[in-house]
Amino acid sequence: MEYLLVIAGAAVIAIGFNAFLFPNQVASGGVSGISTILHGLFGWNAGIVQYAFNIPLFIAGVFILGKKFGLKSFIGTIALPFFVIVTEKWDAWTLNPLLGAIFGGIFVGFGIGLVFKGKASTGGTDLLAQIITKYLGFTLGTSVLLIDGIIAISAAIVFDLEKGLYALIGLYVTTKTIDIVQLGLSQSKMVYIITTKQDELRDAIYQEVNRGVTKIPAVGGYTGTDKPVLMVVVYQTEFTKLKQVVKRIDPTAFVIVSDAYEVLGEGFKRA
Repeated sequence: MEYLLVIAGAAVIAIGFNAFLFPNQVASGGVSGISTILHGLFGWNAGIVQYAFNIPLFIAGVFILGKKFGLKSFIGTIALPFFVIVTEKWDAWTLNPLLGAIFGGIFVGFGIGLVFKGKASTGGTDLLAQIITKYLGFTLGTSVLLIDGIIAISAAIVFDLEKGLYALIGLYVTTKTIDIVQLGLSQSKMVYIITTKQDELRDAIYQEVNRGVTKIPAVGGYTGTDKPVLMVVVYQTEFTKLKQVVKRIDPTAFVIVSDAYEVLGEGFKRA
């Protein structure tokens, strides 16, 4: 299954590249962005350029960072340029650069998310970022941002400023789509409640919302007194009911709400 995810992910990335990004000259980061820029400058074949970057970077990654990448990452490194070459004759699905950036970002992000679920990588600038991190001491996020920023600036210089801005849009959409594929859409809320009526509110949540409650020890920063925090996770459909219960029991309660992207355990998804 993991090998299938890697291959499927590489195919989806290639479709997003050839159907949306490449025909609109949207160089939204990565080796695919580099290949778009080099095609604009010299007319070089995008798939061949990606092979020319990916394979040496993978070999360098193995020697410099160790053999942790494995066969699946090698397959991802080889499969992506292969699918780019296979789909390079496809007609563009849109010639609107904004739509190309948005939907290309969605396809690429979805494909990368599948590859990550297969516990692999498509190589390219991800490996370069890890090498930079090792030798220059930057964080991985900073290294990725540095590389993709240089690519976006290069796109603005080679094509025009608008294409550089579209590249940033595509990069942003890709990042958000990867998060959705890995974490899922938020279907639950994690709620922290600070109240002086812990026991009464806890019992009401048990009985009326049918959710478990965790009491977390805490101390008030101003008063220095014990103020346990009640933590409860509910589906979005149950959140309104929870708010009504809290408001009725203790209208002065301090409530903090955040998204919970994946909840495993009794009453939710199985681990």
